Amino acid sequence: MMDTKQTTENRVAMTMAHHSYAKGLNLHAFFKLSDKMQSEDLVQDTFVKTWKYLVKGGKIDIMKAFLYHILNQLIIDHYRKHTTESLDGLQESGFDPGTDPRDKLFNMLDGKKALFLISRLPEKYRGVMRMRFVENLSFKEMALITGDTKNAMAVQVHRGLEKLKNIFNVR
Repeated sequence: MMDTKQTTENRVAMTMAHHSYAKGLNLHAFFKLSDKMQSEDLVQDTFVKTWKYLVKGGKIDIMKAFLYHILNQLIIDHYRKHTTESLDGLQESGFDPGTDPRDKLFNMLDGKKALFLISRLPEKYRGVMRMRFVENLSFKEMALITGDTKNAMAVQVHRGLEKLKNIFNVR
């Protein structure tokens, strides 16, 4: 059982984590699911699971990497149990698909173009570019995930950016 000092420390850590990472986690989940409500639910589940882990006495070295790991596992679980619903069925239950404002549409199209260009990179650079610019991970976090050094991650991102510039100039 946790004492009041540990509980307070955990509350502060979770509050800071939510303020620092919630937006990035929501973007990551939305990129994977293309469903805003579902992605927000999974992000909240991520914070709940993290809190439960801390209450049980778990130790988290790097909060951001831990949160992304939990979120990715929840996304995988979602895809495994996902059942599709028809648009007619959704509309009968009261769902009305709205239209996005123009700025949001342009941002989405720019993001999709960037993701498309990243997907055209060689496999060696594709993963590090996604980690750095889609998931917004630091070089240290990327190094922990891949097992490489921070310097190697920085070099790969730099080379990936150079390759992206070449692809972009060709088109």
